[in-house]
Amino acid sequence: MESILKLLGKNGRLTPEQLADILGRETAAVAADIKKLENDNIILGYKAIIDWERSESEVVTALIEVKVTPQRGEGFELIADRICKFDEVESLYLMSGGYDFSVLLAGRTMREVALFVALKLAPIEGVSGTATHFILKKYKDGGVLFANDPEEQERAYLV
Repeated sequence: MESILKLLGKNGRLTPEQLADILGRETAAVAADIKKLENDNIILGYKAIIDWERSESEVVTALIEVKVTPQRGEGFELIADRICKFDEVESLYLMSGGYDFSVLLAGRTMREVALFVALKLAPIEGVSGTATHFILKKYKDGGVLFANDPEEQERAYLV
């Protein structure tokens, strides 16, 4: 099943038939494996990776380092649960090193992101500090290369 996960991780649009051809297996067996992976919450969803710079939408992405004081008896979980509830938060990771959480979020403007940090994230009980880093350009995301040439993009995606 690991091979199915790796292939779907690179291209979530592969059909069970295509996966079966690649893996040299029966389509029904591959489809059953995918269903099991979904039912076991190993595959949590399928998502498109979007190059927002090419779209007409304005999107600002930021990586926010968050330092916290873990809650007694709850550790980091209580704070993580509160942060995850915000729609703006795309990803949240517990980190080792100089800060505790890494928050990836998207907004329409830098001001919107700054207000989120100031009014929603920083006031959470247990948050002792934040540092916001705006992502200026994406070169690769989710294993997908952001190429300037559409044909190069397609070739990079198939690798």
